[in-house]
Amino acid sequence: MSIEISNPWARVQTPESGEAGGFLTLVNSGPEPDRLIAAGSAVAASVEIHGIKVVGPDLRMRPMERGISLPVQMPIELKPRGYHLLFKHLNKPLAPGDTVKVTLIFEKAARREIELVVKEPGLVGADVLGVWVPAEAQPGFVTSLED
Repeated sequence: MSIEISNPWARVQTPESGEAGGFLTLVNSGPEPDRLIAAGSAVAASVEIHGIKVVGPDLRMRPMERGISLPVQMPIELKPRGYHLLFKHLNKPLAPGDTVKVTLIFEKAARREIELVVKEPGLVGADVLGVWVPAEAQPGFVTSLED
């Protein structure tokens, strides 16, 4: 089994939360489906695989007890407000530019050691979610340079 991994990065929720999110894209290039079943890192007491569930007008984060299915040749993106790794009880604060070593455990493929690069904390915007937003709706949009 072969799992391709791209764009690994992390973001701290807030320094006070003691949590961080891990994000990446997985592509199963093997001959049969696989599953990401666990993850671990020395920077946190635990790493959980989470998903987002829409409940009415709210979003709720929930652990994916069985992990995440990886169909053959289908990119699965772990991203803010979607599937992600949740680092709980960080051992030390993470800063932008730091790297976080993570072990990914798959049902069939071999374990993989990767590094996530920590990015600036921030709000989740259209750029991260891959949603098109008209220019006039984006922060900082200027309609006219005249008074």
